[in-house]
Amino acid sequence: MNGLRVIPTWRHGQERLYVYGEDGRTVAWYDRETARVNLLTESSREAVLSVLRPFVTGHVTVGPPPVPTPAELARLSLHPDDDLAPNRPGEALVIALDRDPAPQRRLRSDPRRRALAAQQLIGETLDGIEGAGWRVLHSVPLPGGARVHHLLIGPGGLFALHVLPAHRQRVRVSDPMVTAGRGEPQPLLRRVRADASRASFALTAEVRAGLVLVQPASLDVLVPPRGVRLLLDTEVAGLARSGGLLKPADVEGLHAMARDRGTWARV
Repeated sequence: MNGLRVIPTWRHGQERLYVYGEDGRTVAWYDRETARVNLLTESSREAVLSVLRPFVTGHVTVGPPPVPTPAELARLSLHPDDDLAPNRPGEALVIALDRDPAPQRRLRSDPRRRALAAQQLIGETLDGIEGAGWRVLHSVPLPGGARVHHLLIGPGGLFALHVLPAHRQRVRVSDPMVTAGRGEPQPLLRRVRADASRASFALTAEVRAGLVLVQPASLDVLVPPRGVRLLLDTEVAGLARSGGLLKPADVEGLHAMARDRGTWARV
C-alpha cells in the first residue's frame, strides 16, 4: 500500500498519529499513551508500520482497535451537534468575540478577552490531568445562558469549576460576595453554588462547586464560602491527587452522560 500519510493530532494534551490512505480514509492510528498501533485492515500492517517507523519508539502492540466499552458506544451514538466533548475552554466567549468583536480603538481591553484567557489557562491545566483517570468538559451550557466553565469528573468525584480572572488584583471573599480589585462586590458564590446544584440534578450525582482565582495579587477571605472550594490557578492540578470516590467505569459512564447536550436541557 503506497501513498500513506501520517498526521499528528493533539487532544487533551495527548498526541495520536493518524495514518491516512490516498483516498483520505483512516487506515490506522498510533496511540503514544498506550503504545498501540490500531489497524483497521490487517492487509495494511506492513505499510502502516513502515510509514510509522520514524515516529515509534520502544515496543508497541499492533492489532485491531479494542472493542468499545458501553460508555464509548454511547458516545459514538451522539449526533455531533449534541456532543459537548469538542467544546474548547471558553467556547461561548470565543463565539461571542467572533460575532461581536470589540472596537479596535478602546482605552481598556475587552473584559471578555481576559475571561477567555483565564478559562483557556485553566482548561489547559485540566486537559493535562486527563491521563490520570480524569475526564473534563469545557463550557457546558445550561438553560438560560449560564455555563459551567469546566466540569471535572474523576476518581475524586465531580467538580463544577467557575473561573474568575483576577490578574494582579486583590480578591476579597465574604460569602456570597466576591470583590476583585476596585470592582463592585458581586454575589458570585451564589451563582457558583447554583451551577453545581444544577449539574448535580442533571447527572444524579454529587457535584462539588469550585471557584478558581486566576493570578490574583492576594486573597482575603472574610466570611468563608459555604459549599464552595476556593482554588488558585496553581492549585487546580492538585485535584488529580484526590480519589477514592469513583471507579473508572463510573467515571466513563458519567462522562458519557455529561457530554450529551440533552442531559442539560431541563436543569
